[in-house]
Amino acid sequence: MKLQRLQTKQLLLAVGLTAGTALILSAILVADFRASSEEIRQLAVSSNESALRDGLLARAQLIALDTADRLAAPLAAEDAASIFAIADIALARDDVSRLVITDAAGALVLDSAAEGVETLPVDPVPEDPLWTDDTLRVSAPVRAAGSELGRVNVTLSLISLHNALGGVGREVSAIDRRQLKRSLVLFAITTGLLTIIGMLFARHGAQRIIVPLRELTRRAALLSQAPAEERLRMRRKDELSELAQALDGIIRELKKTSSSRDYLDKLLASMNDAVIVISPDGIIKRVNQSTMSMLGYSEAELLGQPLQSLLPQDGQLDLSASQMSVDVLESTFVTRNGRQIPVSLSSSPISTDDPQFEGKILVARDITERKKAEKRIRFLAHYDPLTKVPNRMQFQHLLQQAIARARRQRHAIALLYIDLDRFKDINDTFGHMAGDTSLETATARLVAAVPKGAVVGRLAGDEFAVILDRLSAERNVTNEVAQAARALLRSLGHPFRVQDNEVFLTASIGIATYPADADNVIDLIRNADAAMYHAKQIGGNNFECYTPEMNAQAVDRLMMKSKLRRAFERNELMLQYQPKYDLSNGVVVGAEALLRWELPGHGTIGPSEFIPLAEETNMILDIGEWVLDRVCADYKIWQSSIPSPGRVAVNFSLKQLRQTNIQKRIAAILARHGVAPQRLELEITETTLMQDAERTVGILRELFAMGLHLSIDDFGTGYSSLSSLQQFPIGTLKIDRSFVRDAATDADDATIVSMIIDMGRSLNMEVVAEGVENEEQLAFLRQRKCNYAQGHLFGDPMSADDYLDLLLQQQQGTDRYLALFA
Repeated sequence: MKLQRLQTKQLLLAVGLTAGTALILSAILVADFRASSEEIRQLAVSSNESALRDGLLARAQLIALDTADRLAAPLAAEDAASIFAIADIALARDDVSRLVITDAAGALVLDSAAEGVETLPVDPVPEDPLWTDDTLRVSAPVRAAGSELGRVNVTLSLISLHNALGGVGREVSAIDRRQLKRSLVLFAITTGLLTIIGMLFARHGAQRIIVPLRELTRRAALLSQAPAEERLRMRRKDELSELAQALDGIIRELKKTSSSRDYLDKLLASMNDAVIVISPDGIIKRVNQSTMSMLGYSEAELLGQPLQSLLPQDGQLDLSASQMSVDVLESTFVTRNGRQIPVSLSSSPISTDDPQFEGKILVARDITERKKAEKRIRFLAHYDPLTKVPNRMQFQHLLQQAIARARRQRHAIALLYIDLDRFKDINDTFGHMAGDTSLETATARLVAAVPKGAVVGRLAGDEFAVILDRLSAERNVTNEVAQAARALLRSLGHPFRVQDNEVFLTASIGIATYPADADNVIDLIRNADAAMYHAKQIGGNNFECYTPEMNAQAVDRLMMKSKLRRAFERNELMLQYQPKYDLSNGVVVGAEALLRWELPGHGTIGPSEFIPLAEETNMILDIGEWVLDRVCADYKIWQSSIPSPGRVAVNFSLKQLRQTNIQKRIAAILARHGVAPQRLELEITETTLMQDAERTVGILRELFAMGLHLSIDDFGTGYSSLSSLQQFPIGTLKIDRSFVRDAATDADDATIVSMIIDMGRSLNMEVVAEGVENEEQLAFLRQRKCNYAQGHLFGDPMSADDYLDLLLQQQQGTDRYLALFA
């Protein structure tokens, strides 16, 4: 392409700018001149018009008065000939176009515009002059001997006035045209001179710039090949010197960019995680060494392939959601040899103005070991590690499913509650290891003896349960269930080999059915337990079916609901606080609010007994709001004495969480007591968290946005996985006391606790161990780097005043529990 010289461009630009400026200025001046000329012309015409009108008015009045004087005698004598003669004299004057004479009564005497004297009506004429577009009408009275004989009306034509004014305008316009012509000629001469001068200055300026620019271009081209320490310098102190410095900076930045790119390549190559860059349509554009090592493909084999080719045939990967920030999800990659690898995949959009670099960057981490650990945790959380059958939590979940299925399909189910008779004797005689072996054998026999499709679970140490599903609801199922119970008793009746000894075990079985005996999990288990207790009371090695008479507690339960309502109305519920200790230094960092009920004749009733009743009656909503209000009131008192009383945890149920406007309710309570949201922690059980997770996560995010801290209570007993936890704004995991209890002595519980601590650390969550009751448990938790702990080792739950005293003792260093952390 032929380059246009810069000097030529400068000259053309100077000429163009000068000419353009001249044209614009001339247009402005001409427009202004025309406007000024028009104003002058109008002013001249206006001035002449005023003078001419005044003269014409005076003349018209003079004619009217003169004619009136002449008509006085003829009009009095009614001399028509004289009247007409005088009228002719008046009409003969210049510009008089009409003459009208009327008598004293207003009757027409003469009208010069009429053919006859009495045929044309006359418009009344005011005594003052009347101007129209073409005429001027004036009136004068005809008087004689002091009386008015009539009036003379004279009309003058304005044609001569208009002609005179037109002549003035034409004369002024002619003067304007001559002046405009002279101005344009002078302006053209001036513009030509300025154009020549501008071209000379432009040529000189271009020479001053072009020569240094050519030298700068030549040296810059050489500098790009020079070592990094070479600099581009010019001995000038103007914009060209600044340009040289800028070019020098650009070249050095380009060299830095090249170095950064090399560094980035090395960094990507050294990463253990697989890094994949894809285009907007999912085509692989770049990979690192870890990607090739993970998948077994070479770089050439991966580049240009769709990301979908790395997924299983039925696998789908939707990355459309991550448009603004990093999005983490789990997927599966297929290696070259067909092995499937679970990966944690984070994707982030590449923001750039260049379309060719748009796309996403994916970071994939092999989570095979983590998946195995999660599977192990799920198994240990839901299945008994000794007998490998569902534990109490899982069994209740399966029972709930069976009840729901039976309700839909209209069939019956039976629950068999089994307690091994005098099993404690085996533990006491042969030791716990022998007892564990016996439990394994008993479980295997129960599983073998139940009908196909039945579920066997371990509820406690020597307590088991069996679900018999899909029983006919049309007939009495007692015989069918009794037959199954006898089969279980027979299977347990065979001798057990315990340390080369034959030991015989028997069992007591209680039976309750749905829907005949109960329609929910709690009542069904309770009724079966009552029946089992009755079977044990009559000697054991037997089974009993539930009858209402067996369960006097049902009545107590109903009464408890009424008593609970009265207790709440009478403000008989109370709060206690269990302090939470930092395991690294023994500092109290907060407390958990525990609800208690002092019932006369029953003593202190724990929340596990009356909270389910409150849930059933929806009293939990009122009680929960009262607890929040009471906690905030206590906190206000604490912070008046202690700068930072820590964070107080409050248990929150699913019904509370799904109240209408729960965020506004909590905010109102906090504001009423002047407590910051960051000082309050809401504890939600793992089971609550996973019920309708999509809806729950939305509510929790709104609460988190308020500043509230959120934690999972009884973690390890639910069904959540690491990937599901990541979607919730959870800050704390609380390890269930059932795992902590034997963590220092039981390998399985120790594994669960350690895994939960590691999981919390990987998710940047705090971990709290509940139910710490001895120093062995404390030592185990501190060794595993657990963050916090609470339990009876640090004293019983206390009143608000006692908690404040504890905080003051902490400040003074007199807290007696600090010795545990020495």
